[in-house]
Amino acid sequence: MNTSSAGPLAGRTALVTGGASGIGAAVVHALAAAGATVTVADLNGAAAESLAKEVGGRAWAVDLLDTAALEDLTLETDILVNNAGIQTVSPIEDFAPADFRRILTLMLEAPFLLIRAALPSMYAKEFGRIINISSVHGLRASPFKSAYVSAKHGLEGLSKVTALEGGPHGVTSNCVNPGYVRTPLVEAQIADQAKAHGIEESEVLEKVMLTEAAIKRLVEPAEVASLVAWLAADNAAMVTGASYTMDGGWSAK
Repeated sequence: MNTSSAGPLAGRTALVTGGASGIGAAVVHALAAAGATVTVADLNGAAAESLAKEVGGRAWAVDLLDTAALEDLTLETDILVNNAGIQTVSPIEDFAPADFRRILTLMLEAPFLLIRAALPSMYAKEFGRIINISSVHGLRASPFKSAYVSAKHGLEGLSKVTALEGGPHGVTSNCVNPGYVRTPLVEAQIADQAKAHGIEESEVLEKVMLTEAAIKRLVEPAEVASLVAWLAADNAAMVTGASYTMDGGWSAK
């Protein structure tokens, strides 16, 4: 239950997409602990309801791939966290066009539509925080992830344009760029990574996921959430148009 009425986000409202599991759920907990009233937006309505009840927030069962339903949407939220994501691992020549479009729709077009829906209210209040859960793949590329890398690179650009437009209105926009995070999404791609690289599943962490990082472990969801909570608060008012890496040194190369 949200009992942090005097926290740094007391009186603020937040919306987290893909909020019922993984990074999203950790972000929901962190924002609620800081005092925000959080809307858990997720395709899994039952899971969203359960988590929303746990943190004293609200649930929004939504299919973000239904972009037509988002075009006339109006959102009144102080903090918008674009987190929902999916993954397909495949060589370009075998990559199904429908899968490519689905990833770009969910991870680039839907964030654009949600930002578009939230900005008028944020501008009216002269306060807003847009926080986009990007990835080290928003800054670097890896083989067999053409759609994911394209979507995250696009999200970086969208975030920067939002920062430039929102700055005069008290709205900041930033990306958080973790490496591989310990989530169901990452665990689910181990078999696909093994197949694409021609290695055993037991070798994927060492030979694929952590090979570029100086710190050889997965990022924990709570670590990502702690950065999101800081970006949402007043102390980050001068941070905008930035991309905060949390990749164990991957992008330092």
